[in-house]
Amino acid sequence: MNSAGRPAFPQHPRFSRRHLLEAGSIGLLGLGMNHVEALRAMAGTTAAPKADACIYIFLSGGLAQHESFDLKPEAPDGVRGEFKPIATTTPGIEISEHLPLLAQRSRHWALLRSLSHGSNDHSASHHIMLTGRSTMPVGFDPNRPKAVDYPAMVCVAGHNAARQNTNLPPAVVLPETLIHWSGRTIPGQYGGHMGHRRDPWFIEASPYHPVQRGAYPGYNFANAGLAFKPEYRVFQAPNLTLADGMTMDRFHGRLAVLGEIDRQRRDWDRFAQVEQFDRFRQGAISLLADQKVRSAFDVTHAPDAEQDRYGRNSFGWSLLMARRLIEAGVTMVQVNLGNDETWDQHGDIFPRLRDNLFPPTDRALSALLDDLADRGRLDRTLIVMASEFGRTPRLKLLKGIYSRAGRDHWGAVQSVFFAGGGVRGGTVIGSSDRIGSQPASDPQKPENLAATIYHALGIPETTMWHDDLDRPHHVYFGQPIRGLLA
Repeated sequence: MNSAGRPAFPQHPRFSRRHLLEAGSIGLLGLGMNHVEALRAMAGTTAAPKADACIYIFLSGGLAQHESFDLKPEAPDGVRGEFKPIATTTPGIEISEHLPLLAQRSRHWALLRSLSHGSNDHSASHHIMLTGRSTMPVGFDPNRPKAVDYPAMVCVAGHNAARQNTNLPPAVVLPETLIHWSGRTIPGQYGGHMGHRRDPWFIEASPYHPVQRGAYPGYNFANAGLAFKPEYRVFQAPNLTLADGMTMDRFHGRLAVLGEIDRQRRDWDRFAQVEQFDRFRQGAISLLADQKVRSAFDVTHAPDAEQDRYGRNSFGWSLLMARRLIEAGVTMVQVNLGNDETWDQHGDIFPRLRDNLFPPTDRALSALLDDLADRGRLDRTLIVMASEFGRTPRLKLLKGIYSRAGRDHWGAVQSVFFAGGGVRGGTVIGSSDRIGSQPASDPQKPENLAATIYHALGIPETTMWHDDLDRPHHVYFGQPIRGLLA
């Protein structure tokens, strides 16, 4: 049995009694299956979505719950950290003193303090929290993505949720792929057994560098024991300009020629390779031809006031780009705040969080909440912020590597941040025990986190997706988190 209480082996699609009766009634009435959706709409069987877009903020490395959203000021020495809790604008909810801007906006957000899974390994836990599946697929390789991997939530949501703009990729990951300092690519970020056709679009805003950590420039720091130069990483928006001499008139003329070629080959067999090419070509055409889309990437030339609100660094520019992309019609955007393991603080945890990580995160996320609220989009945009795991309750000093203490990996409990998209602001779901070691109430699994995202986007629980061999697969493996969504 898996964590959701269902058999782990492949299953046939599940159909509710209502859907079976619908199918039988259609046949008796002499109607075709093309009438199903209209009948369902008349019967009101499809719930309206809470949101039409989702921004999944991923803090690779593991956010320390004790220092962020679940402080334990009464815990004993060795567990209690240096940071103090401060009151938010919601009575009874406290968070870290180093997240003051978020504290002022608690009416917009909710916390889950009891998410739990069974892994303390970076690669496995990335796969768990990027796919929303607590178990590892057969053949999982922690050193590289494989076709047997479960599909990332960004792919599942992008493929199955209603599209706002069918000319754009439904799922985008920015500002970089998660790559380990050794050079291996972290599994769980791709379409997995959904196939490469459903991979998200990766926007690489900066060349990978194994030493760099944090929000560059200004809040960056080196990986343990290594030196770096600030110029190692420069945030650059993708270059979407047309080639020299290629005017928009000539560009659209060439599109017309391509359209004629398409009409002439209409009866050709459509091999998978052709469909793959068409997908990427259409995406490139849309990005080039749509001024709104092109401007979404040009965040380093945004108005000064806008850049100052978000922060002129990779965290601020990334969340600004995410906001612009969902406004342009992208369904789901995953934002990696920091490269692989940026939040993995085995030592020097307090100065690194206080000086390098919390300030740009607090500013950028608060600006995102404000902008979406001011533009009337916050209620339609779900924001989720999580890591692959939390951190150990006990502090530890790794002598010879760090000068101050830190915390190790801890999958048993972590805090997850939610906002917008129907989220009940000023709410806390679940709790951890007195030392932040285990869930004390209302434990939740990654499957429920994924189900919450899918439910908010209006994806029905009976939805199935089909792989390249036309085999059906479930979307839901858990239930939406009770009490979180209005």
